[in-house]
This record gives sequence, C-alpha cells and structure tokens, in this order.
Amino acid sequence: MITDKFKSLMADHLVSILTNGRVGQGGNSTSPSATDLDVDIGASDSDYTTSAVKSGENTVEYSLKIAGSNTNINGKSIREAAFFDASDNMLARLSFDAIGPIANTSDLEIFFILEMEWYGNNKQSAQL
Repeated sequence: MITDKFKSLMADHLVSILTNGRVGQGGNSTSPSATDLDVDIGASDSDYTTSAVKSGENTVEYSLKIAGSNTNINGKSIREAAFFDASDNMLARLSFDAIGPIANTSDLEIFFILEMEWYGNNKQSAQL
C-alpha cells in the first residue's frame, strides 16, 4: 500500500523538477527509452512558457505554451509534446493528431495532467 501522503509528496516532487517543455512535428516513436522528441521544431527553452502546479493532493498540471509568431512554429503542424527536467532528461512525451498549421496570430498551449495512483502488484506509476 502507498499512502495518500506519499502520493502527495511525489506530486510535490514532480512540480519541483518539471522545468522545460518542447513541441515537435514527429509523433511516431513510442519507445520508453527515447531521449528527445522525434522532430523537435528547434525553438530554444526560453521561447516557451511553462508552468507546473499541484492541482490536487496527487495531481500535477503542467502547461507548455509557445507564441505562434515564433519563427520555429509559425505555419507548422505539431504532433508531439514533451516535458523535461533541468538536466534535459525527457520525462514524458505525448503524440497526437496534428494541430495546425499554427497561425502567426495564435499561441499554442498544451496541458499535461499527471496523477499519482496505486495500481497494485507493488507498482507505483504516474498516469498521463
């Protein structure tokens, strides 16, 4: 059994380590050993606005935003997003049907909701 307190502490830890996020045009790879997006758009970390907030005792909401006026995203279709820690380790990646092309007057904002739950068999995992 994992206690509610432990789930809450794990959510707190996630908030403290989620520092960077990126989007890309790929979306084919599903390997858990992947270390980066399939096709990163090439924007720098400073081009993104990110936020990690604990929204419940065991839930973290992570938002990733980039301006459509950024030359790295303008006119492109986005098929993947990921978040990284301060050491640039990819922690999770989500692929999806294409969004776009992104207009110069629009911003792209993607939300990840991470929930710490117990799945039995002595395994703890985060649901994305």
